[in-house]
Amino acid sequence: MTEPQAAQAAPEPPKKLPPYKLTSRITHPEDSLVRVGDLTVGGPEFIVMAGPCSVEHDPQMLGTAWDVKLSGAHIIRGGAFKPRSSPYSFQGLAEEGLKMLSKARELTGLPVVTEVMDSTDIDLVESYADILQVGARNSQNFSLLKRLSKCRKPVLLKRGLMNTVDELLCSAEYLLAGGNDQVILCERGIRTFEPSTRNTLDISAVPAIKERSHLPVIIDPSHASGKRHYVAPLAKAALAVGADGLMIEVHCAPELALCDGEESLTPQSFRELMAQLADIAPHFGRRISTLSQHEESKGL
Repeated sequence: MTEPQAAQAAPEPPKKLPPYKLTSRITHPEDSLVRVGDLTVGGPEFIVMAGPCSVEHDPQMLGTAWDVKLSGAHIIRGGAFKPRSSPYSFQGLAEEGLKMLSKARELTGLPVVTEVMDSTDIDLVESYADILQVGARNSQNFSLLKRLSKCRKPVLLKRGLMNTVDELLCSAEYLLAGGNDQVILCERGIRTFEPSTRNTLDISAVPAIKERSHLPVIIDPSHASGKRHYVAPLAKAALAVGADGLMIEVHCAPELALCDGEESLTPQSFRELMAQLADIAPHFGRRISTLSQHEESKGL
């Protein structure tokens, strides 16, 4: 008699899809890359977005933009529409601020990321910006997300103050489901009981997101900490934990800033941080190109 053949192992049941189907790594195993002009977010280059919290006037915006470019930043950030906790706080310059950001792009050659707060402003902001940012307060503004899903430009989606990782990925799903797969996620700290920082940076969110989703993720250490002397160590931690980049507030004169001056780096502090990040990046399989390498790659 022949011995009975060994029973074949039962096939594994198909994995159950989460509610964020398009955002999930189950349906898209490979890391996604987001293209911003000549830049790629999510590749080996560690991308740094830097600039003031708010656009205030031409000298401030243009001076800071030039400073961050010379230090090696890849993208200029700046707010033209500012959601503030108090209605009496500076609310931004709206289209005048967008025009100043456009001037900064012309001066430096760097793309621009800025926040859009309302569906009625999307066409206007899209005409000036290279990346449209959804702030923490609008992370679950689903009508805004649906409208942004029809845009032709990348969207930077910040995690809400009290959102879980799954809720952030569900918000991103609105963008992908509507047709825009050029999405960058941003961990910017969440609201906890700890008062020593403005928010609590959930550094573990980066590996948690990357385990579940193929989208690139960056960290905003400025809003997370609310204190400029915490920004550098948190930025280095972001690199070490596997983030794809940073968003950092830099102001040419933080003591005069109309918004978030206490968390803004000076140009000199930012220059020192960029040098430190460039030194340690290779240890984590990343690189930060110097300004000369950027110019050489463009044939300048």
